[in-house]
Amino acid sequence: MTTHTECQDCDGDAAPDLSREPATTLSQPSRRRFLQSAAAAATIGAAPHLRAQTQAPAPASAAPPGNPVVPPRPVTLTVNGRAYTLQLEPRVTLLDALREYAGLMGTKKGCDRGQCGACTVLIDGRRINSCLTLAVMHEGETITTVEGLASNGALSPVQRAFIEHDAFQCGYCTPGQLCSATALLSEFRSGTASTVTADVRARPAVLSDDEIRERMSGNICRCGAYVNIVAAVRAAHDNA
Repeated sequence: MTTHTECQDCDGDAAPDLSREPATTLSQPSRRRFLQSAAAAATIGAAPHLRAQTQAPAPASAAPPGNPVVPPRPVTLTVNGRAYTLQLEPRVTLLDALREYAGLMGTKKGCDRGQCGACTVLIDGRRINSCLTLAVMHEGETITTVEGLASNGALSPVQRAFIEHDAFQCGYCTPGQLCSATALLSEFRSGTASTVTADVRARPAVLSDDEIRERMSGNICRCGAYVNIVAAVRAAHDNA
């Protein structure tokens, strides 16, 4: 039988009795509580990353015993007729000294292992891979880069021949090719033999295509302009 109190609860005339609500509704988290918990979890998860970004950098470790740090010192390099006094560490390569310190960007860094020839420069007229030698080793020597091949604003015979015979495509290896070809012609005129010279005891008689290919073999052209490079070197030799 329904009591008077129960009828009041049903028809809404009296306030509902909260004690009679199911216990499960009290255990269900509210939407606000859920969002607060999620935000707190995200903050705790991000805390290590925030600390890693804001904390001061660790001090540089001291040099190991027996291997002291050598500070930069003045190094004077004579490049293309001009003296450059640069503050260099002993381990700086000639290639990096030319590009990063002297600002001569013509010499290119290709493989950085002496395999492609893109960094070829002339040291006292002799070609060398500048990535394989240290800058401090060349004080007092005459260094010529691709920027120094022209004279009084006029291109050298090798530079003109490369243009006339279209001996380049992308041009990245061209500075090294030009320096190597310039040294090649000087070597041939001085009587230096190569591995394809018929008699290495005698002066090479003719600068043949085989001689040019062998003497330029240290310079790689990834565009494959070798035929035109050989033609340009031969033309520069014939017109000299």
